[in-house]
Amino acid sequence: MTDTMHAVAIEEFGDPEVFEDREFDRPDPGPEEALVRVEASSVNPVEYKIRAGDLPPFAPDFPAVLGCDAAGVVEAVGDDVTAFEAGDEVYGMVGGVTGAQGAYAEYVPAHADLLAPVPESLSFAEAAALPVVGLTAWEMLVDKADAGEGDSTLVYGGAGGVGHVGVQLADWLGADVYATGSTERKREFAADLGASATIDYTATDTEEYVAEYAGGEGFDVVFDPVGDDHLPTAFEAVAPFERVVTTESSSRQDLSAMHQKALSLGVVLVILPVLRGQGRERVGERLRRINEVVEDGGLEPVLDDERFELTAAGVADAHRYAEAGDHVGKISLVSER
Repeated sequence: MTDTMHAVAIEEFGDPEVFEDREFDRPDPGPEEALVRVEASSVNPVEYKIRAGDLPPFAPDFPAVLGCDAAGVVEAVGDDVTAFEAGDEVYGMVGGVTGAQGAYAEYVPAHADLLAPVPESLSFAEAAALPVVGLTAWEMLVDKADAGEGDSTLVYGGAGGVGHVGVQLADWLGADVYATGSTERKREFAADLGASATIDYTATDTEEYVAEYAGGEGFDVVFDPVGDDHLPTAFEAVAPFERVVTTESSSRQDLSAMHQKALSLGVVLVILPVLRGQGRERVGERLRRINEVVEDGGLEPVLDDERFELTAAGVADAHRYAEAGDHVGKISLVSER
């Protein structure tokens, strides 16, 4: 193991061209950290929003190494770490935000509470696709919505990163799942994952699909990992007294529909334990619960057919592809070793 490492970093906000190949000193793990040799990462919207300068409060200091998700092999552990040892295969939501180096690097130091063992059935690339989206879907459906047997659950963007996990997890929980998609390919993908019906939201208004699939009253749960313009339609689509869960509520919204229908709104910011350095044990605990679902056959992260290397050029191409919005499942970044 050398004293330096390769990493993909940015020195300023901007288009994907701002990514650069850099050499940094290889970090040593802190007392509660594991140093992970990164085999794979993936792309989430939070990364390209940070890169573009749209989320200044979440951005690391420059030169910034992004990448929330990592899967790889433990190289060394700090003195206080007992859960892992060198040679263990792990994955987790490790950083890439304020105060924590990300996974677009050869090595990443991660607090041990943010990690879990890689499920035996998953490759490194598949495992690296799971932390942010898996944790988000779990918090939305289990912690916030308490979705379960027989709940009619509408998943927005059922072919997306969070959405494709949401469809599978809701189905595993026993819900009756419906999913939206903008193209026939995406709708077929969501149906293959367990949606009993799919909806072309670009050609069908909310009242129409609520009448067809929710008896005109509304769904028990609306799962919205998109937010912004979609959140008002979630309030329309959900039944009175029921639940909307979302990952994006920072835009200005008219919440009168919530009052008129006595709704509950659950908001998830899954990276909060990394940002605040509090509640990190929630991450590892939930990843282990997600591992149980994977091992039970209830969840399989799906990788888009396009794969990219963990180089500046590869990460830039992956971000362009992600922002175009034509992918299904998760976009994978793999080590060039």
